Amino acid sequence: MSFPLLTATAVLPAIGAIATAAVPATKRTAAKWLALLVSIATLALAVVILVRFDPGGDRYQLTESHAWIADFGVRYELGVDGIGVALIALTALLIPFIILAGWHDADPVETGSKRWRPTQGFFALILVVEAMVILSFEATDVFLFYIFFEAMLIPLYFLIGGFGDRAHEHGEKAAATQRSYAAVKFLLYNLAGGLVMLAAVIGLYVVAGNFSLTEIAEARANGSLEMSTSTERWLFLGFFLAFAVKAPMWPLHTWLPNAMQESTAPVAVLITAVVDKVGTFAMLRFCLQLFPEASKWATPVIMVLAVISIIYGALLAVGQRDIKRLIAYASISHFGFIIMGIFAMTSQGQSGATLYMVNHGISTAALLLVAGFLISRRGSRLIADYGGVQKVAPVLAGTFLIGGLATLSLPGLAPFVSEFLVLVGTFTRYPVIGVIATFGIVLAALYTLVLYQRTMTGPLRPELAKMPDLRVREIAVAAPLIVLLVFLGVYPKPVTDIVNPAVKQTMSDVQQKDPQPEVEAAK
Repeated sequence: MSFPLLTATAVLPAIGAIATAAVPATKRTAAKWLALLVSIATLALAVVILVRFDPGGDRYQLTESHAWIADFGVRYELGVDGIGVALIALTALLIPFIILAGWHDADPVETGSKRWRPTQGFFALILVVEAMVILSFEATDVFLFYIFFEAMLIPLYFLIGGFGDRAHEHGEKAAATQRSYAAVKFLLYNLAGGLVMLAAVIGLYVVAGNFSLTEIAEARANGSLEMSTSTERWLFLGFFLAFAVKAPMWPLHTWLPNAMQESTAPVAVLITAVVDKVGTFAMLRFCLQLFPEASKWATPVIMVLAVISIIYGALLAVGQRDIKRLIAYASISHFGFIIMGIFAMTSQGQSGATLYMVNHGISTAALLLVAGFLISRRGSRLIADYGGVQKVAPVLAGTFLIGGLATLSLPGLAPFVSEFLVLVGTFTRYPVIGVIATFGIVLAALYTLVLYQRTMTGPLRPELAKMPDLRVREIAVAAPLIVLLVFLGVYPKPVTDIVNPAVKQTMSDVQQKDPQPEVEAAK
């Protein structure tokens, strides 16, 4: 039997989490290094998956299938297509930077209540989330996917509620209350979506008799599995609602700004750059593949909701006083672009949406982690508490600017290519939606440049006069992400070569072809 590479890629961080949690309390540095080495080893396995994956081969590769709960048709089935491979690589790439950026975020602190922050638990929980996210990208059994889709909420709940941001203008007691509120709101929103999805998963089993994604999709394609129109639509809505909460899409987004604001910067990156991608990925893998007709039926409404997310998120980002809330609303706007690209039902739109998932993860990580370094120096998330930072910390200001320019999709940086593809793919089928969405780019330039202007330029505030520039560890976090943004901005082919065959197969699932351009005949 061949080596179970997909299982190993998920099991390694899970075992690493157990080992990290077991490190004695006095050996905090050892726990940090163990977690970092495990994340790097997981990245190495993800690179092996990339190398072994053949974009021109079978749809699902490196497959594993074992009986699990045979009486109910549940199997341990794993497999990856090009989209899954790209997102596994993104996850494995970002986790080492998240750990390195959060190196001191869980150190013990002396406060009025002498609150203890268990370092080992913080890094162990990050590795647990990594394992569950990777398994979500690999699972081809619907029930197996659902388990990890929901289980990842538990470690995230503790990361938000137990290891929140220390920068709070109203003191430790108010900070603890806000963290608890954000953690509970995050959990309730996502659990509610998951419960609706569970009902749909059970309904799918009643109709299909098993949970295998590949078997159900094949039966749908060859006509051996009949599903009434109303049944398909209800099942689609059950799946889509859960994914829209996770994504997050307006109006199911309200948990994200609170969660990101109260989390440490690395945990905020874990949420929006890694975990939230499971929602948009699942729309491609499950909604479109299992319920093609219902997906087309719901597309007009989803496109309207997506464009509302784009404009709404951007408008609210413009008016934010808190740096992390601004980035949170910007992410809601960006996820609107991703969902719009998926449901535009064009190859350009879906390729752009998949590329956007990767590029958004890198750009958000770069901007948010550098913002976290800035906040840790000043002890405040409020934009008004900054000014003139570039005079004393030019490297910090420069990396912050590049991350911000990537967020507004500046040509030459990675998000530009994906956003352009999404808009082109949308405009060919929904020109009005495409035109309205373009205003999101204008608003992105506004909130990004105003943020940079208010924090980095102008007169230097006296209390910032001794602010240190980025340290070696922080440069080691920011520099590789900046390099990736530039590289993928000028040469996105390595990613598009992997995802395009999977996009073509998804287009075939929904029986859609790209609209032909209308060329006026020469007179």
